Amino acid sequence: MRLLGAVLAGGMSSRFGSDKALAMLEGGSLLDRVCAALAPQCDAVCIVGRDAVEDWPRAGLGPLGGLAGALRHARDEGFGEVLTSAVDIPDLPPDLAGQLGPGPAFVVDQPVVGRWRTADLPLIETILQGTGKRSMHAFARACSARPVALRAPLANINTPEDLAHFAR
Repeated sequence: MRLLGAVLAGGMSSRFGSDKALAMLEGGSLLDRVCAALAPQCDAVCIVGRDAVEDWPRAGLGPLGGLAGALRHARDEGFGEVLTSAVDIPDLPPDLAGQLGPGPAFVVDQPVVGRWRTADLPLIETILQGTGKRSMHAFARACSARPVALRAPLANINTPEDLAHFAR
């Protein structure tokens, strides 16, 4: 089964104050760092919320809209699963795909990091088109995803201070 890596990079970065994806860490952008972490674990990597792959059904729906865009893109390109991360998680483990496989599964304290089946696309579409709670946890429950505790907690860069702290 082909695995697509998807970096969710369409957020507004309101707490960061500028485009988080382009923030520099150790000589590269956060976006480059997350792409580089996913690339050896996946058959291909895409960036969601930018020019190539759009959030679905529209921007502004948070990580769930990004995940829906990634799943639609994966389905159209013949991938069976998608390994996701937000652009602001710079320390993904090199065996993330294995720790989460097979999908559906998500990191217990960072549900935007997960391994999702393209077959569950109708579930996320129903959530996004409905009037109920639109969250990663709602989708995880709908597709019976397993919560996984990684061996080490993941960083989450929300502010310039978080970035400076992580760099130390």
